[in-house]
Amino acid sequence: MVKLIQYREKCIGCGICEELQPEYWRMSMKDGKATLLHAANKKNILIRPIHQSDFETSTNVANACPVKIIQVR
Repeated sequence: MVKLIQYREKCIGCGICEELQPEYWRMSMKDGKATLLHAANKKNILIRPIHQSDFETSTNVANACPVKIIQVR
């Protein structure tokens, strides 16, 4: 199973993740950081299983993140 992982605490709020993959990401109105939608929160690390068909786009999002806080495993 492929998982999308976000280390949210280190997010700088650039918004590239939401721009590239809006079905998985939203920018928080409270703190301006990106939030991985429908993810389990484990000590401020957000984890969400994703479809294999979204692997390539999610990898592009992870590579585009300027602070490299998104991983695809």
